[in-house]
Amino acid sequence: MMPLDHGTIVAFAKSWGLFYLIAMSVGVMVYALWPSNRTRFDRAKTSILDKDDKPWS
Repeated sequence: MMPLDHGTIVAFAKSWGLFYLIAMSVGVMVYALWPSNRTRFDRAKTSILDKDDKPWS
C-alpha cells in the first residue's frame, strides 16, 4: 500500500486533477443545458424584473 504523504497527493492531483475538473465542467454544462431545466433558468433570468419590485415612493 502506498503511503499517504504530500508527494503522493501531489502526484495524484497532477495526474487525475485535470480529468476531474473536465468531468465536473461537463456535468455542469449538461445540467445547465438540459431541456427540462429551461423553464427554471428562464424564470431565474427574469425574476429580478418582477412587477412588484419598484422603488419606494
